[in-house]
Amino acid sequence: MSDVLGDTYRLTFKSHAYHWNVERPLFYQAHLLTEEHYKSLFAAADALAERLRALGQLAPKHMGELVTKSVIKDLNTVPSARDKVENLQRIHARIATRMHTLFTLAEAARDPIMADLATERAAFHEKATWMLHATAAA
Repeated sequence: MSDVLGDTYRLTFKSHAYHWNVERPLFYQAHLLTEEHYKSLFAAADALAERLRALGQLAPKHMGELVTKSVIKDLNTVPSARDKVENLQRIHARIATRMHTLFTLAEAARDPIMADLATERAAFHEKATWMLHATAAA
């Protein structure tokens, strides 16, 4: 669970940074999508961290902890608008898969609350993948 929290928090920042810095030709679409995404992701990070606490675990206490838990990597270049959208698409698809894994683990642990949260977040990431794919194809 702390792994997907790390992913969620890192993607929150990446989406927000892309939101601030996206430029033509996909500016308007990407600007709106990334704003919608980072707002949802921030709320999800809070829900995941609170679930960790409810289970008696500590939430990450510093950014380095989140970074090491996450599979998200930074790009070494300044991406174009299309590259930003495609990068976000790949990340959302990967996190959706990790949410499916979290669901399986939650079911095995008989934790329906975490299973529900994983299902909700997987659906969000799958929809984001689709919308970003459609935007990049424009």
